[in-house]
Amino acid sequence: MKQQQFEARYGAFWDALTQTLTQMEQPARPRWRWRAADKTAQPSPDSPSTSAATPTTTPATTSAADFPADYRRLCHQLALARQRGYSPNLVNRLNALVLRGHRQLYQHRPPLLPRLRDFVRADFPRAVRAQWRWHVASGMSFILAMALIWGLLAVQPDRVHSVLSGEMIANIEAMYASETRLSDGRGSDDDVMMFGFYIYNNISVAFRSFAGGLFFGVGALFIMVFNGGFLGAVAGHLTNVGAGEALFTFVIAHGAPEITAIILAGGAGLRLGAALLAPGQQTRLAALRAAARSGLPVIYGVFLLLILAAFIEAFWSPRDLPAQTKYIAGGLCWALLTVYLLFAGRTAGGDDDGSR
Repeated sequence: MKQQQFEARYGAFWDALTQTLTQMEQPARPRWRWRAADKTAQPSPDSPSTSAATPTTTPATTSAADFPADYRRLCHQLALARQRGYSPNLVNRLNALVLRGHRQLYQHRPPLLPRLRDFVRADFPRAVRAQWRWHVASGMSFILAMALIWGLLAVQPDRVHSVLSGEMIANIEAMYASETRLSDGRGSDDDVMMFGFYIYNNISVAFRSFAGGLFFGVGALFIMVFNGGFLGAVAGHLTNVGAGEALFTFVIAHGAPEITAIILAGGAGLRLGAALLAPGQQTRLAALRAAARSGLPVIYGVFLLLILAAFIEAFWSPRDLPAQTKYIAGGLCWALLTVYLLFAGRTAGGDDDGSR
């Protein structure tokens, strides 16, 4: 890309960010005035960079709440300008903006709720898509292990004793295959207790999946295969004893965020392992740090998904409702989560921001 095209594409963004920085550098004011200043930090309509003759694909407005993401974009653009050998004037302009932004980034803290909103709305799905290859590898490991064990038990049902212990089989049958299941008769206090238990259990699995990547990815891969095989064994055995519907109606809704979160944690762990195996021109430690930084947004989102899964599992999944209702609700959970991860946070042109 030529420098003129580069400036035309991002000039409006730099002008808007300059105005936002100017507002942020003003002396401290009451919170209500600060928020009003954020809303009025718009680029001038007479600015040459926002005229109809110079179209731009970058948003022409910024705010203090969006500043951390805008700062990352600016750093990426400065790196591109240096790499492509653009003029010193342009490089110096961007470098000065980066220095001003750095000073503000470490003294200004936007409110938590707007940051959380922006993370859920855009940052998390973007981070997932940026590392999609590792998540696909993690998901395929999980699904193939599940399908293999499930298919094996469909042909040789007695093989379940090679995968699950006798006590575990008895507990699973008591939960799903008996006429009086363990979930029957649960009260609100039990639901709250189980909500806490599910959060603890699910997050511990996700953390182990992510940390398992430190063993050159083998640990993360093992956890994906183990959990996939375990789910396949449970589903295969309960199907064989005629309790498949009890299992599927119970897990289909909370399984969407729970299974997806575990797979994403495994993908982030595989990313760590890849950084150790193939650090490129960096040292292994530097590559590991970079991979960990890029994986943290995914892990934060994984924790949110697991809290959602625990809520559904504790307060919805045990409810005695028609199977059709459970399947419809579960199908909607899977569909909405898929659409969210694939399309949330995309720019107006339909692509993710190139700064990631």
